[in-house]
Amino acid sequence: MSTENVTDYDDVTMYGLTPQKQENLLLAQNELTFIWTTKEGHGIGVTMSYIWRNGRIWCTATEQRARMKALARDPRCSVVISSAGVDDEVSQSITFKGQAILHKDQETKDWFYPDFARHANSPAPTPEAFVAFLDTPARIIIEVVPQKTITFDGGVMRDTTTEALS
Repeated sequence: MSTENVTDYDDVTMYGLTPQKQENLLLAQNELTFIWTTKEGHGIGVTMSYIWRNGRIWCTATEQRARMKALARDPRCSVVISSAGVDDEVSQSITFKGQAILHKDQETKDWFYPDFARHANSPAPTPEAFVAFLDTPARIIIEVVPQKTITFDGGVMRDTTTEALS
């Protein structure tokens, strides 16, 4: 990356993650902020555990949660994933704008629950116990299909700044 024109941080689009760093962060992290829109048009979000599989974000909640009703009405959503807790050296983030697909079918539950239980923050003593707690009739699995991606790599920003000041 050329540093000859770097004089400020007004345009940070040049500090994106490489595809490999993006994949590494998506697999290393297990929490995200899930954002949807209320009936009144307000954006609102919660922290959720997730897994990244086949180019999609996968998470779960029960049907009585406000976000599930909102997603059934309007599947547009966003997720924000940071490197907080994963990498203390460098700030990295990924934001996906996407569409949510809601799953209640047994085939999805059969692969999702065990995979999610192995990788998410579980309060249960074993993955099998976590699956038993998750597998209820009211639970819905959310598949987020990314449509736009925004990434940030604080390490690239740091290195570029250092080079520009040299």
